[in-house]
Formats: sequence, structure tokens, C-alpha cells
Amino acid sequence: CGAFCFTCLGCQVAGDMDECCLCGPSVAMRTLYRTRYNIPGSILNDFMATMCCPMCALCQLKRDSRESPELEGTH
Repeated sequence: CGAFCFTCLGCQVAGDMDECCLCGPSVAMRTLYRTRYNIPGSILNDFMATMCCPMCALCQLKRDSRESPELEGTH
């Protein structure tokens, strides 16, 4: 998923969230998504996911944003 073009996927996810892609996939983007849609978790969990496996964390954001009913029609 994000292994081929991590930067492109990061910009695509940021665009899906109406955010600037210049900041890149980050803890802030993950935290924003989680708080926007009332997904349980913490900033520490976001940090650990992003630092331990950034590609997995970004692919998860992309998958969740695709499946989120609130975001339907924005892709």
C-alpha cells in the first residue's frame, strides 16, 4: 500500500482529510482523524503506531477514511 510511494499516499490521505500534505503523515494527522471521528485511543498510541511502523499507520488511515461513512463522496 504505502510501500511504493509513501509520500504520495501521505498526500492522498491528507487530501482526504482536507489537510495540507506538506506536513507529511504524522502523529498529528492520525490524532486529528481519531478525534474528528471519536475513535478511542491516545496521542501515545498514535505516536507509537507512527514511529514503529509508519507505512502501516498510514495505510490504516487510508483504509479507515475510505470506509468512513462521513467521508463518502469525498474521494
